[in-house]
Amino acid sequence: MHGNSPKTLRQELLLQRKEFAAKHNYREKQDCLIGHLNDFLATRGQALRSIAAYWPIQNEVDLRPTLLAWANSDSSRQISLPYARPDKHLDFYQWAEGDILIPSQHGVPEPNPDNTSRPQAMPDCILIPCVGWSSSMLNGKTHYWRLGYGGGYFDRTLAQLRKDQPQLICIGVGFDWQKLNDDQWAAQTHDEPLDLLLTETGLLG
Repeated sequence: MHGNSPKTLRQELLLQRKEFAAKHNYREKQDCLIGHLNDFLATRGQALRSIAAYWPIQNEVDLRPTLLAWANSDSSRQISLPYARPDKHLDFYQWAEGDILIPSQHGVPEPNPDNTSRPQAMPDCILIPCVGWSSSMLNGKTHYWRLGYGGGYFDRTLAQLRKDQPQLICIGVGFDWQKLNDDQWAAQTHDEPLDLLLTETGLLG
């Protein structure tokens, strides 16, 4: 049973994720999720040139090897990582394996914005890890929502990026068990919807 506050809910979900990652069948479910990402990259990913990834923390799924393979197969492709600005928005900077990263104020490795060899990027697609997620129906269409760590960085960033780049694809990353019902959590008016949701079941959307 989850607590009533979003903070308590996040804490419980993060503990469950830690326990889930230690289970014997975790590798199988993770491989299924990554397999569905590979399917996406082999189809819709052919038209993409810049994908924003994330540096995995607290038992998030590590998608870096898969994305590096995608990027290394075509010199016109690039991967970027988020940099948290003081105003709680995100910028994205190009990233390559072996780059030296700097810790954010939350301890998350992120690119150095002063590194002139890794310029700022404008991603076509952003992969966003979920602490939890939910879905809702509106006008016959399913919408997916992300419960994150509570800082609001992605919501502020997506709201701005979508104005500048309407074709942007935002994909939440999580597992089926992380789905929340309306009694546990409901998206707020400031929450930005996900375009797609990637789980071990498939790419939902």
